[in-house]
Amino acid sequence: MKDYTDIIYSPVITEKSTLKMQNDNVYTFKVAGSATKTQIKKAVEKAFGVKVISVNTLNTKAKKRRVGKYTGMTKTYKKAIVTLSSDSKIEL
Repeated sequence: MKDYTDIIYSPVITEKSTLKMQNDNVYTFKVAGSATKTQIKKAVEKAFGVKVISVNTLNTKAKKRRVGKYTGMTKTYKKAIVTLSSDSKIEL
């Protein structure tokens, strides 16, 4: 297995994800595009010392963005939505 720093890049901090963290014990991370669900589960458990119940993944699509007269696309990335057991908690 790769080191967990090669799999987990950063947490996704949005209004929706912070509400999920507080209410449902669900955390969202940006992860490597080639990472599988089992690799993500092992990496989160090793990095934070918590018990993971389930992992859901999705690939985000690029969106068109414009800055002045220039147009471009945002980057695509893989997002993992991790559900923890009720007694586990991650401090971000």
